[in-house]
Amino acid sequence: MNIQQLEYIVAVDNHRHFVQASEHCNVTQPTLSMMIRKLEDELSVKIFDRTKQPIVPTAIGRLIIDQAKTILFEARQMTEIAKHFNGDLSGELRIGIIPTIAPYLLPHLVQPFIENYPNIRLHVSEMITERIITELKLGNLDVGIVASLSGDNGLQEIPLYKELFYAYVSENTDLYSKQYILPGDIEPNELWLLEEGHCFRTQIQRLCELSRSSQFGNSFHYRSGSIETLIRMVEKNGGITILPELAVLELSDERKKHIRHFQYPEPAREVCLVVNREQVKTRLIDALKTSITDYAPKEIYEKKVEMRVF
Repeated sequence: MNIQQLEYIVAVDNHRHFVQASEHCNVTQPTLSMMIRKLEDELSVKIFDRTKQPIVPTAIGRLIIDQAKTILFEARQMTEIAKHFNGDLSGELRIGIIPTIAPYLLPHLVQPFIENYPNIRLHVSEMITERIITELKLGNLDVGIVASLSGDNGLQEIPLYKELFYAYVSENTDLYSKQYILPGDIEPNELWLLEEGHCFRTQIQRLCELSRSSQFGNSFHYRSGSIETLIRMVEKNGGITILPELAVLELSDERKKHIRHFQYPEPAREVCLVVNREQVKTRLIDALKTSITDYAPKEIYEKKVEMRVF
C-alpha cells in the first residue's frame, strides 16, 4: 500500500470515472486501474462497484476511501509542518473566485502577489459559490473568494472587506432624477439580474424582496452571467441593475453619472476567504489574505457608514 494508490482511489471517488480520474492524476487509465486492483487484492475487498455507471464505491470501499482521505490529509500536513519550520513559502495555491468579484479584484492582486511570492504557483478559476463549496470539500480547491456564506456548510470563513451596493439606472427611469433611492423604489419589470446560481442575484432578490417565482410583465426575459453585460443592457434598453462597489470603482466618469446611492443604512455584502477547516496551506492562504488587504482598492476599507449586509 502506498500514498499513490490512496490518491488514485480518492480521484476515482471524486470523478466516478476511471479515465477522468487517470487524467486528473496524470497517469494512464490502465496504470491507475492496475494500482487500484493491487490495493483491492492486498486488502481482500472490492473498493468500487464497476458494474454501475457512474462507478460508485462499495460499502466497505466508502469506509476505505474516507480513511484514505484522512491519511492523505495527514501526509500533506507533514509537508506543511516542515515548510513552516523552514520558513518556506512555496507550493501551489488553488483558488476559486466568484464572477462578480474576479474581474474587479484580480487585476489589482495578481502581479503584486507574483512579485512578493515568486515560489507560490497560483491556479485561479471562476465559478459560482455552490461549486466553490463543492470543490473545497472534495479537496480540489484550497481557498475560495466569495460573498459571505450562511455558516452552516462546515467551512471556515475569513472576512476580508465589505462593499456597498449601488443602483445603475437608465436616463429613461424615474430613479434617474433621484439622488438616493430605496429598494422599494425599484420596479421589478425594469430590473436586470444575473442568471440563477449567482449569490449576488440572491442578495439582490433579498434586497428588493423579490421571490424566485416573481413573474415579470416584460415579453423579453434575460439573465446574464456578466455584470458588464447588465450595464450595457441598461444603457441600450433602459431599466436598472445593481452593482457591487468594486465594479463601480472601475466605471468611467460618464458611466458614473448613472450611479445612485441607496438610502441609509446602505445595503452591502461581505467578501471573505472560505477554506475547508482541515486545509493545511495556512501560510499560503495568509499570504493571499495579506495581498488582498495590501493591494485591493483602499476605498473599500475606508467606509465609515453603517451598512446592512445581505
